[in-house]
Amino acid sequence: MKKKAINTAPLTAVHIVHKELLQPSNPININLIGAGGTGSQMLTALARMSQALNGLNHPGFVVTLFDDDRVQSPNLARQLFTSAELGQYKSVALINRINRFFGFNWKAETEKYDKHYCSIAQGMAPITISCVDTVKARFEIAEILNLYKKNSASHRDKPLYWMDFGNSKETGQVVLSTVGDIKQPTSKLFAPQANLPYITEEYKDLLIQSELGDNTPSCSLAEALAKQDLFINSTLVDFGASLIWQMFREGILFHKGLFLNLKEYRTQPLKVA
Repeated sequence: MKKKAINTAPLTAVHIVHKELLQPSNPININLIGAGGTGSQMLTALARMSQALNGLNHPGFVVTLFDDDRVQSPNLARQLFTSAELGQYKSVALINRINRFFGFNWKAETEKYDKHYCSIAQGMAPITISCVDTVKARFEIAEILNLYKKNSASHRDKPLYWMDFGNSKETGQVVLSTVGDIKQPTSKLFAPQANLPYITEEYKDLLIQSELGDNTPSCSLAEALAKQDLFINSTLVDFGASLIWQMFREGILFHKGLFLNLKEYRTQPLKVA
């Protein structure tokens, strides 16, 4: 009599989303850091997503947008601003527009999301999304989230997830991380992973290398477009927003982000591992 074959193939690694995000009593607070080319696009994506979740009996989001910069001429076209908003704070211009269009009560902060702002017990949210343009800012956000992790065990808005966007002229990446370990259920079908590493840990060398590029401010729209393609930000946002949508609609993640090469129309998914 033949023995039954035993399947020894390794189970697929997945991440099961924190249950408090899937069936919350109140809207989920999200901190969106940066209102430039990526942040302005991401804010609109979050608004659309929140409205869609409302239609599915989920309370949606409340977003706080952080940016202390004002709208300048080089920001037009590549970022979601008009000439009528020149001189206004980016965060205020965008939040006012979103609140009027969707009927929300989201908040604009005309300050940097840094250790000074967060030192007075502000800035805590279950989801943090960073659209910043310096490596220093990313490492500071990582430090802030680690500090909150230590001091917010029972806090309603304890940080759970951090999504970071970054790009150069025609390439970029979006990476989702957990803030510490997220308790996972047992499974016979999958291998649930409690921790998704910070981008500042897993891709530290890549970040430092990218910082060697030219980060000087652009003086004109033409110069801005020479540094970053017109559609690199919106393409990255579509992928990142799709990942967040999957978090809330399916509750399970097989991927935690991707690398994108827009010039070659090529993506490299990052699997949960």
